[in-house]
Amino acid sequence: MNMRVKEVADLVGISVRTLHHYDEIELLTPKTTEAGYRLYTKEDLEKLQQILFFKELDFPLKKIKEIIESPSFDRQDALETQRKMLVEKRRRLEQMIRTLEKTIQYSKGEIEMTNKEKFEGFDFSHNPHEQEARKRWGDKAVDKSKEQIVGMTNDEQKAMGEKMNEIYRNLAAIRTSSPESHEAQAAIKVWYEFLNSNPSYHYTLEAFKGLGQMYVDDKRFTNSIDRFGEGLAKFMCMAMTAFADNNKK
Repeated sequence: MNMRVKEVADLVGISVRTLHHYDEIELLTPKTTEAGYRLYTKEDLEKLQQILFFKELDFPLKKIKEIIESPSFDRQDALETQRKMLVEKRRRLEQMIRTLEKTIQYSKGEIEMTNKEKFEGFDFSHNPHEQEARKRWGDKAVDKSKEQIVGMTNDEQKAMGEKMNEIYRNLAAIRTSSPESHEAQAAIKVWYEFLNSNPSYHYTLEAFKGLGQMYVDDKRFTNSIDRFGEGLAKFMCMAMTAFADNNKK
């Protein structure tokens, strides 16, 4: 039985305006009666479910539309992939909740915490916005980067993540200094060298500069990086720009 827009909105828990917007951008276009009522079929509801799964994984609507409308799109394969991604997201959230609970106890003076324990769960070794990277730099660079990670053992991947977090913490500690200072440039050089430690792909100075700009242009990246210290994303962007400009031949 077909459902009207208000019925779908109530069923799913989203606004009628959201469904109208999906129709306007041709992401989810139900059939319309002569009287102008939108009617959603069983297939429309399944498509809406796919859209909301992708949204939960932080995919932008434009990218969702591109994926779903691709001739190679396979719903079953997408469901399996989405399940794996959500399970990984749950694992990270559970770790962060444990860290948060320990931090609450620590702030009350009930327990002690090492600096390392304070950042457990903040794992940036797996980029949550891979699709954005693909759009900006193409599949080749992302695939080569992933090939290296796939070839690593779990211990090697963990060590890489810990090294990355250590660099973020070191940069956060000096984020109030000038991004062009010797100290800041030395620290950002470590980040540049870390990114280029992958033998399968090399960040040019221009790509490094562009990456820094994305840290402030994309709020998702800004929020993730600023977890190590407010204003860190902006500081890194400025430091990376100065590094790229100063090292051009």
